[in-house]
Amino acid sequence: MDSNVKVGGVEEWFDVVNDRDEVVGRATRREVHATGLWHRAVHVLVFDRLGRVFLQKRSMLKDLCPGLWDSSCSGHLDAGEDYDTAAGRELYEEIGVRVSAAPERWFRIEACVETAWEFVWVYRLNHDGPLTLEPKEIQFGEWVAPAEVSRRVATQPENYCPSFKLLWPLAARSLK
Repeated sequence: MDSNVKVGGVEEWFDVVNDRDEVVGRATRREVHATGLWHRAVHVLVFDRLGRVFLQKRSMLKDLCPGLWDSSCSGHLDAGEDYDTAAGRELYEEIGVRVSAAPERWFRIEACVETAWEFVWVYRLNHDGPLTLEPKEIQFGEWVAPAEVSRRVATQPENYCPSFKLLWPLAARSLK
């Protein structure tokens, strides 16, 4: 599946934002990524009752970071969508978790090269499963203790998405 189109052949459109994360226009996914326009995304870190975080290994079908480890789920905001709505949508689309309200907003990351020029809200959710992984998005996933995630990111950074390598130390610090 081409990552630039949605089911049904409709091209994805994103809001383009300024340096204050205010919408200034719209562009296609392809245009946003080809030209480095600022846009928006969410990451959700899902923790189980043992304190482990669920990490996903991205599908090889993904146009960005195929085969690399990443947050429990993540994704762009669609044009006109807000962060909280996108977090709930991504939870369901990628790992099959339905929420009645947005998960807890944890922290924000400014747009930068590591996020591919995305302003990012990172969310936190406590959930023990079940999880239903979308194979077009995720090869597989695993529950990992936070200290082990930190060790892996430090010793094998090439296996992780740039945005995850940026956000994980911020998350890990607040877990202590």
